[in-house]
Amino acid sequence: MRLFAAVLPPRAVTDELAAEVAVLRRLPGAEGLRWTGLPGWHFTLAFYGEVDEDVVPELSARLERAARRSEPFELALRGGGQFGRGRALWTGAVGEVAELGLLAGRAEAAGRKVGLDLGEHRPYKAHLTLARSRDAVDVRPYVEALRAFAGRTWTVEELVLVRSRLPRSGVSGEQPRYEPVGRWALGGDR
Repeated sequence: MRLFAAVLPPRAVTDELAAEVAVLRRLPGAEGLRWTGLPGWHFTLAFYGEVDEDVVPELSARLERAARRSEPFELALRGGGQFGRGRALWTGAVGEVAELGLLAGRAEAAGRKVGLDLGEHRPYKAHLTLARSRDAVDVRPYVEALRAFAGRTWTVEELVLVRSRLPRSGVSGEQPRYEPVGRWALGGDR
């Protein structure tokens, strides 16, 4: 199964973001982007790729330990940017971003310790993907529109292991489906 570790913003936060994205989707050229929907909004901490089902219990145990070692922390969505010359448009985070990075490092370490090949280690960049494109797109107007975006602050209280099911229908615009496989409270006291 295709898995990743993530932080999922609460509904009140994603509702604010949805209102902002509705404005972005009215900008010229928006139809040329593949917009991610509310069910797909998350901060990926570590992408594991295809994982054999027999590895999931050990990975889950290691993620549970990682969650217990991390105290709850505050984040807010803020601003925006791009990767890959407009191939990905995202909103970022402010607040205790260093704690988010620490949790990402622990989630990555959990995957490596169970033998998953995560490729080359890269410094963590907190982002929540809003839209993608197969080709380079000038997303500067969207990034500029996101500059003033500031979402409410929330407390990150859990680490989530998510299964990603890629679209298979061939229907244009179909989104991956995301299913939580495991959830662990940060600090372990809840």
